Amino acid sequence: MSGATSRLKSLLGHLAGGPSKPTTPAPATDGNHGYTHRHHIHQLSPTFFLERAASIEPDAQAIYHVTANNRVLRRSYREFADRARGLAYFLQKQGHRRVGVLATNTPAFLEAIYGVAASGGVIVPVNYRLKSADITYIFDFAEVDCIIVDHEYVDLLEEFRGAHPGVPFIVDADTDATEGELCGPFDEAVLEGLKHDIAQGSKGWAGLHSSRGVADEDATIAIPFTSGTTSRPKGVVMTHRGAYLASLANVIESGLNYNGTGRCRYLWTLPMFHAMGWTFPWSVTAVRGTHYCLRKIDYPLIWKLLKEEKITHFNAAPTVNTLLCASPEAEVLPEPVKVTVAASPPTAHLFEQMTNLNLQPVHVYGMTETYGPITKGYPMPAWDALPLPEKYAKMARQGHGFITSLPIRVVKTDQPDEGVLVDVAKDGKEIGEIVFFGNICAKGYYKDPEATRKLFLGGGLHSGDLAVWHPDGSAQIQDRAKDIIISGGENISSVALESMLVQHPDVLEAGVVAVPDSHWGERPKAYITIKEGRALEGPDLIDWAKSQSAISKFMVPREVEVVKELPKTSTGKIQKNVLREWSKKGQQQRT
Repeated sequence: MSGATSRLKSLLGHLAGGPSKPTTPAPATDGNHGYTHRHHIHQLSPTFFLERAASIEPDAQAIYHVTANNRVLRRSYREFADRARGLAYFLQKQGHRRVGVLATNTPAFLEAIYGVAASGGVIVPVNYRLKSADITYIFDFAEVDCIIVDHEYVDLLEEFRGAHPGVPFIVDADTDATEGELCGPFDEAVLEGLKHDIAQGSKGWAGLHSSRGVADEDATIAIPFTSGTTSRPKGVVMTHRGAYLASLANVIESGLNYNGTGRCRYLWTLPMFHAMGWTFPWSVTAVRGTHYCLRKIDYPLIWKLLKEEKITHFNAAPTVNTLLCASPEAEVLPEPVKVTVAASPPTAHLFEQMTNLNLQPVHVYGMTETYGPITKGYPMPAWDALPLPEKYAKMARQGHGFITSLPIRVVKTDQPDEGVLVDVAKDGKEIGEIVFFGNICAKGYYKDPEATRKLFLGGGLHSGDLAVWHPDGSAQIQDRAKDIIISGGENISSVALESMLVQHPDVLEAGVVAVPDSHWGERPKAYITIKEGRALEGPDLIDWAKSQSAISKFMVPREVEVVKELPKTSTGKIQKNVLREWSKKGQQQRT
């Protein structure tokens, strides 16, 4: 906060009394032993991580952000917690229970993640890159009764406003001010909520739904939506318990709790709207780390923060890491940075590039339906003795189930809908579908019992990803079921072919899809982008693939098209459905 003492800081002075009063768990009877209490457990909710962090290290830096008015904003855990608590009391006062969020990675989004849940409500984050009609559909389907929206995206809600004029918008100006002309409705809501708490007796966190107050850990905490590239987006029901356990898993698996330079400094390159930021809004707070918020992906700025702010961790899809490594600002960092990589299968070549810059890959895999990551490729000490290409190839496997989950399975795909799941052989050859089990599987799809039934056929959560199961129990994705290419009876993995094509020194990214073939049924076609300052034609890459690469002859694409940019989802996945449309249009033009 800038300038003289603000109204917010003044109000906080009234709230600096003793700690919140703990609530008492409801008694219950244990049928086996006759106990009439359950004091040995508490209902799990990640909302408690913020209250806890602020009580342990109130002055620790929680947030670093360059605001929309280009000011550097720094907030302590005390300020972070107070603002989230103020928002929670405002939502309680207004009776809002289902709160939509349309924002980029801002402090307001972080505060909403905690404030909405603490108020007893459910948060519905939406991708701001969607069309207005899709945003309207999601907020309408989710039945939101209030929307927190960044000032930059208010126009995207015009259609929703027309259909739901009674749903209020809380606009965040994303400035460094909490009062005056630069202050927006979001800050006013925080202030109103803090006043309401004072009027109600200054109960603080004790009057809210943190882990000491949540009634049911299996209740819904958030409904993020799937990307919906081939159908309507589906709302994924996340629970307090699932989010808590997924958050702790990410603390462990991404190494957030300790590093050689002290406190975790986490850079928000991953969209917070995507699977609730893979639960990292909770994970980073659990270890009292600093959230470095970014309004947008800006590679020069990312490299600046990596160097000057000594970032220790960030999460990003392979495409973001590819472009980051190719950035003119790229250079070897003096200290290692752990980079959790997911969203689409990465290549061994990318991991080698990242490692050479001291960006240490933590390879995870999952989906919105699993709170983000649920498996990890665990590096083994014995791999250090392997040739580097083989080592990085093993690192690129999707690996094993998380510590708070159960082991994954790879099952045969030709089974009846209600049949018992049958595993494929652990031989690294037989292809099956990855299926998940355990604590960090979502509860289901919101208002879609049939889709939920199909998701859990046979008792496991189906990924739709085809993989092999190696003898060591690790899984390795071959393709999405719809993206596998069957050419002359041979199965061609588009993922494997893309991984090999990007090994050409001039290729930046590659996307491969099936196109019809009169003789083979279908064959692969590649779309590629070229590194800045390089030149490459499609026939040149085909010749290289035939003579210089490790690509089997039946896999070599007959067509390679150079494009300026590959179509991607908001989370960095190549949109194969768009590439297939491109190929159809190209064929129509030739016939």
